[in-house]
Amino acid sequence: MIRRLAVTGAAAAVAAAVVTTLAAALARAAGVDFDVPDGGESIPLPGFAVVTGFFSVLGIVIAGALLRWSARPARRFVATTVSLTAVSLVPPVLSGADAATVVTLIGLHLVAAAVVIPALARSLPQARVAGVRPWPSSMFSARIGPARSGEGGSKDGRAA
Repeated sequence: MIRRLAVTGAAAAVAAAVVTTLAAALARAAGVDFDVPDGGESIPLPGFAVVTGFFSVLGIVIAGALLRWSARPARRFVATTVSLTAVSLVPPVLSGADAATVVTLIGLHLVAAAVVIPALARSLPQARVAGVRPWPSSMFSARIGPARSGEGGSKDGRAA
């Protein structure tokens, strides 16, 4: 289950980065300058891909944590990421950029969220079945010492 989440998340991250970068390129061609007064520079097109990729990976990490520790991973993931998306809309508004840049940045945040959130949410179970772990418990615990009788090795309980 974790492998499926990682593969789906990676594909969604790449798709979101491509879509947001293409949308930003179209907006720039239409006259949006992406000048942010605080930094004094224009946001470069590769910057959209990098930031989208970074926050998409953060979304994958959140999904993995909820898969591991939440009884309802999909519901919690959607609630968490929609809230974080809403919070991400505040910086463009406060940036002091012109209206076209602000509206476009908000749109790009929503486009990235519209690609990544549903893809990851579909990869998560609605509810965890009691006793079923999303990945083997051996991934998170290391056994130190000899194997116990009946756990592999030879018939007398010693490691092979």
